[in-house]
Amino acid sequence: MLRKLEPEVMDSWEEAIAYDTMDFTEVNTAFAQEAVILGPAASGLVLDAGTGPGRIPVLMSQMRPQWQFIAIDMAKNMLHIAENHVKQAGLQSQIRLELVDAKSLPYEDGIFDLVVSNSLIHHLPEPLLFFKELQRVVKPNGGILLRDLFRPEDEATINSLVESIGNEYDNHQKQLFRDSLHAALTLDEVSKLINAAGLVGLQVDQSSDRHWTAKRGWTPIHQ
Repeated sequence: MLRKLEPEVMDSWEEAIAYDTMDFTEVNTAFAQEAVILGPAASGLVLDAGTGPGRIPVLMSQMRPQWQFIAIDMAKNMLHIAENHVKQAGLQSQIRLELVDAKSLPYEDGIFDLVVSNSLIHHLPEPLLFFKELQRVVKPNGGILLRDLFRPEDEATINSLVESIGNEYDNHQKQLFRDSLHAALTLDEVSKLINAAGLVGLQVDQSSDRHWTAKRGWTPIHQ
């Protein structure tokens, strides 16, 4: 099944609210728990690309108070919601929110100890640009955790997945999920993009009935 792009930026207030009210607590917590294991034990600088409503850096900050975070998104309304979540958690000194395009990062080469991204890549019309930027800004020994939906083989599988998310989601939220599945990459496409970007040492796997994960752990530099 061919990829069908959705809008790169969810920047209406209604879409931002609809996304934030969907209950991703379980998957966000699991992502944060896996991410902190892949980073340095001591202090570190972390990039969260496509932070959306900012719930993942809040969770990670609470688990690793010694880390500093830059959380970026292209959607102003998402960042407004993220700002509220950061303030409610009292983490303004630890998390910096920035309106930044993940395909053109304004950061120095090799600056981040850990780069994480959850559910960003299916929004990107040219995901290779992001993978190349990731390769540039992460330290050679830095950790990486990427997770997103993968595109099913047929419409019947998409219908089944959409129905599986339950009646607690309204029709608009279900349509957002359906659009995301159509816009997602296959595991093979992800692997080829990672190789094309020159990223090394990443393990790429199917991690659920709808997600792929690419990761590598931070490693100390031996003098």
